[in-house]
Order: sequence, then C-alpha cells, then structure tokens
Amino acid sequence: MPETLVKPKSKLRWLDYRWQLSNRARSAPALRQLIDLLETNGYGSHRFPAFKDEVFAEADRRFRFAVTPYYLSLSSGEAQCPIWRQILPDERETNDTLFTQMDPLAEESHMPVRGLTHRYPDRALWYVTHSCAVYCRFCMRKRKVSQSSSAPRQSDRQQALDYIRAHPEIQEVILSGGDPLLLPDHELADLLEELRRIPSLISIRIHTRIPVVLPMRVDRSLCKSLADFYPLTMVTHFNHAREITDLSRLAVERLRRSGIQVLNQSVLLKGINDSLAVQRELLLGLMGMGVQPYYLHALDEVQGVSHFKTDLRLGTEIIAGLRGTIPGHAIPRYMVDLTGGGGKVSLEPSSVIEETADALVFKNYQGRNFLRLKQES
Repeated sequence: MPETLVKPKSKLRWLDYRWQLSNRARSAPALRQLIDLLETNGYGSHRFPAFKDEVFAEADRRFRFAVTPYYLSLSSGEAQCPIWRQILPDERETNDTLFTQMDPLAEESHMPVRGLTHRYPDRALWYVTHSCAVYCRFCMRKRKVSQSSSAPRQSDRQQALDYIRAHPEIQEVILSGGDPLLLPDHELADLLEELRRIPSLISIRIHTRIPVVLPMRVDRSLCKSLADFYPLTMVTHFNHAREITDLSRLAVERLRRSGIQVLNQSVLLKGINDSLAVQRELLLGLMGMGVQPYYLHALDEVQGVSHFKTDLRLGTEIIAGLRGTIPGHAIPRYMVDLTGGGGKVSLEPSSVIEETADALVFKNYQGRNFLRLKQES
C-alpha cells in the first residue's frame, strides 16, 4: 500500500479494479488520505468517525485492515454507518471474553488435506486464496484470511484435486477463501477446468464478496471466462441495502447474462442489519437486481466479533415478520452454523401453534389461527 495515494485522473481510473486494489487503505493514516482523496475528487463527503490509532495497531496484529476506495465511498457521516461498522477495527476485538475460539466451526479438524474442508459427505469447501479486497471485521475465517502464511501453495492445490478425484461421493465443490475472484482470470479458469474434468462433480459454487466491495472486478473478460464453465453458482454477500449500487447491479447483470446463478448470504449483525425494516429493504433490493436471497446466518462465534452478536432468536422473528409482506422467494433461510463443527442447521419460525390427535392449528402471517385436519375424510 503506497503511503502517497495515486489520484484517479478520470472516471475510467475509478472503474479500474487494479487501481482500486492498489489504492486500498491498510492503516489509519492511509485511511485518512483515502478519505481526503474521495472528497477532493467528488466521491462524497465522509466524516471520519472517532477512533484510536492504537486500536488499529493492535487489531492489525490479529487481523489486517483493508478497504477499497469504492467501498469506502459508500459510507456516510452517520454515527452508526453500516459501512463503517463493517470495516473499522474495534477495541472490543482484542478484549472478547464471550467468543474465545479462532476456529469455532472446526474447519481445520475436517481437513483431510491442507485447505480442503470435507465436513458433509457430498460436498467440500476449497480454500483457494487468503486475500480479500476488503477485510470484514466479523470474518469467521480471520485466523487465516489476510495471513500470508495461509496462502495456498501449488502442492496444496494438487493434493486437493487429487483428494476430490479419489472421493466420488463429493458432488459439489465450493471455492472460498479469502475471495476466489481476486485470483487472476487464467488461474481461476485453470481451477475450474480441473474441477470440470472430475465426473462425480455436478455443482461448483464460488463464494465471493467482490460484487459488493469491488464490483468493477466483474468485467467482461472475467464473465467470458466463467461462461465457459456453465453451470456455475456464485454466492455473494450483501449485508445492507446501501451496498446495492449501479456498479453492483452491473456486476450482477454481467454474471447473470453469462449464465451464472447468483445467490446471496448475509450475516445478522448488531447495529447494521438487525431489524425487520433493514432486512426487508435489503431483500427487495436483491430481488430487484437479480440476486436470489439464500441464507441469513447467525453470527459465527469467532474470537473478537461478539460485539456484533444479536439474540439467536432475532433472526427467527425477522423471518416471521417477512412472511406475507414480501414475495416468498425473497425470504432467505435463517441458519446457525453450530460451534464445535456440527454444521449448519435451520432455525426458522413454525406456523404450527397447536397439534391434536386429528388436527393442526396454524397461525398465518396476519396472526390469525386456522385449523386443518390431518386426514381429510
């Protein structure tokens, strides 16, 4: 990260994802420079929230800070800005006594080879890069992400491919990281080509936050390359409606027109998206841009993130409140990934409020009760 930021000479430079990556802020001083750069070039007015330099320094030793100029430009001066809260280091990260585990989902203990998690019989998650365009403070993989020591080696990739080939029960591979879309086009294409040659695989997923934090990366060249590996599913990660912009819409449109299914999973975060109104706006915005809501996750219990925690039942209440008020296919499933490596389970509201020997009593979205016989005579 250059300490003296390069000013974009034109709108075209702003739309160059390489410029965006090379001009990320990675420290408190660089963040101040980036804010000045945005204001000078007319990308909005961004009041800098109060923070302590030592908080950045201490947090950086545990989990790096980085933000793209584009994603920072979505921020506002409000005290509880959902963009600021997702990216700014917080002193509570280094003093978390509630969440104490670095790998609460036990990914490492389910790794038969380095970088490949095989927990469920029919699928495997493949960690293909340690890099992200923006480092989210609530990251569930901060023990690895941003750490150069966790970068996959060529030998790791070969062992992962060999393992997948040797286990035909694996029908789906999920490319994750880090962010797979930060790999060069040719490198990502090589991985996909190797996977497509494995006859037991019927599904390939790419998990990415690039359409949210660096949508200009989704250019025609990338989409042309990805189109060669149809069918593909991409799961992105919008947490708030403010992240839906003209550029993110364009990125999704390019993906969809390339034959790629685009899903979204978000995390329920205290003070960011933990209300029915914010979730409704997000989900309708996603549907309007061609993204299918998929999962709403309870926060994973990773050390340093408990200040984002909501009541576990809140997600259930939000899902119940969405029913009957937005299209049914716009409502995600509320999921909890069990600490200890138990995998994902659904925690959703039930419409059944009473059961007798002969009937079930249901409550509909209006709160009215209806009886339905178990067996119609």
